[in-house]
Formats: sequence, structure tokens, C-alpha cells
Amino acid sequence: MQKVIIIGSPGAGKSTFARKLRDCTSLPLYYLDMLWHKPNQTTVPRELFDAQLQEILQKDRWIIDGNYQRTLVPRLDACDTVFLLDFPVEICLHGAQSRVGEKQEDLPWIETEFDEEFRQSILDFPRMQLPQIYELLNKYQASRQIIIFKSHKEADRYLQTHWHCS
Repeated sequence: MQKVIIIGSPGAGKSTFARKLRDCTSLPLYYLDMLWHKPNQTTVPRELFDAQLQEILQKDRWIIDGNYQRTLVPRLDACDTVFLLDFPVEICLHGAQSRVGEKQEDLPWIETEFDEEFRQSILDFPRMQLPQIYELLNKYQASRQIIIFKSHKEADRYLQTHWHCS
């Protein structure tokens, strides 16, 4: 396991799992949110984001945290391991809401409110994005290690069992 992507709904805890995995494996961690978002809550041009992502994908070792469905195929092509956090919507909503007002390593600003558009993206995720993710993962299952967690407990158990950390 040298090139890892962590995907799933907003609020699922991808970044938290990514940090734990980084601490266990010493793989360098890259947050797609940090590539896409500027501190003033605007975004970089798509071309710049794609170029920065391509630079990361060329490296020998990495963890990439973030869904960004538009760039999922290139990340799947480059990775050897996929972690999908497929958690219930209620867990994701709670996760996203709980970080409001907290400084996050994976976001260049502090969220001051639980944005309605962001909330809606969590509600829509199981219907709008998850089926496409599973369809793509099916195409890569023979050539990639794909690990799907249905709960935080499963993710933590994996880290304890495989890496002796939590």
C-alpha cells in the first residue's frame, strides 16, 4: 500500500481516517479540499487544481483525501488502494455539523455555519454519487485493493488490526 485514495460522502470522516492512516503508515497526505479551496473561500481554476493533482499522482507514495468525483478515474488509475467510507447519511450530517467552528487541517478556513448547500450535498450523496462510485469500483476491483467501511468502528478496527494503531 503506497498510493491510497480515501473517498466517501462529505462529513463521513475521510480526513480523520486519512490522518490516522498517515500516522500509522508515514505516507504523505494530500487533501483535495486544500488544493481546490483558497483561504478566502473561493476556488482555484480547474486547470490549476488538475495540474496540482497530476503532480501528486506522479509521486511514489501518497494518501489523497477527498471525493471530487470529476477526478476519481485518474486517481483510481494511479492508486493501489481505495478506502470508501460508505456511512449512513445521519452520521455524515452529524460529522459535518460537528466541525463547524473548529479549525481543520484539511480546510483553509474555519466554517462558521452549516451551509445549506453543503447539507444538501450530503443528503444527495447516496442517490447522486454513491451508485457511480460503486460502478467505478467494480471496474477496478481486480487490480486494486478496495476496502469499504460501513461505520467508524469498522475503520478503527482496520487500523488496529492491520497497523496496530488507532
